[in-house]
Amino acid sequence: MGSQWTKDSAYRKAMKAGYRTRAAYKLLEIQKKSGIIRPDDNVVDIGAAPGSWLQVIRDLTGGRVIGVDLNPIVPIEGVTTITGDFTDPLVQERIREEIGGIANVLVSDAAPKLSGQKSYDQARAVGLGEDALAFACTILKPGGNLVIKSFQGELFVDLLAEVREHFYSVRGYRTKTSRKGSAEVYIVAKNFKGRCNDTEGSL
Repeated sequence: MGSQWTKDSAYRKAMKAGYRTRAAYKLLEIQKKSGIIRPDDNVVDIGAAPGSWLQVIRDLTGGRVIGVDLNPIVPIEGVTTITGDFTDPLVQERIREEIGGIANVLVSDAAPKLSGQKSYDQARAVGLGEDALAFACTILKPGGNLVIKSFQGELFVDLLAEVREHFYSVRGYRTKTSRKGSAEVYIVAKNFKGRCNDTEGSL
């Protein structure tokens, strides 16, 4: 029997529009609501495979666009892709080289492989969000924007509080494209205050 995950309206709409996955509409919705990406922004997308967010980003900006993932990303015209772990210092250095030193926006739709154990999965998702925030602190220019995916739960509040220490405007946002019953939630943070105190390690 076919999965509802592959046959819902968002999936069909994405395939018709040429996007690689339905996740493209999550970023489009966030962009429409919050305007996180401007026409000349340099953008880094971590956890970018298979590349649907990169497709959206490429249409939104004429700046440099870098996609990073543990898995190879099928090439997209005008996008630089890097295969590797974004927490690896060597990978981070390559990202900086490709983006020209600093970025205007960092986005992450990355999520851990789910075990089915809610508390464990949420803890891993929050940890991934913390890693994304730590990297954002080293690469975003003051005034830059950040979007990271996480899961709702008791640890989410702590992650939200951490992000608020470093950005002037922060909110949790659940997209309409997220599947019914999903704990998925995005943190949309705007106007980065500046580099964090610990710029090369965890926050």
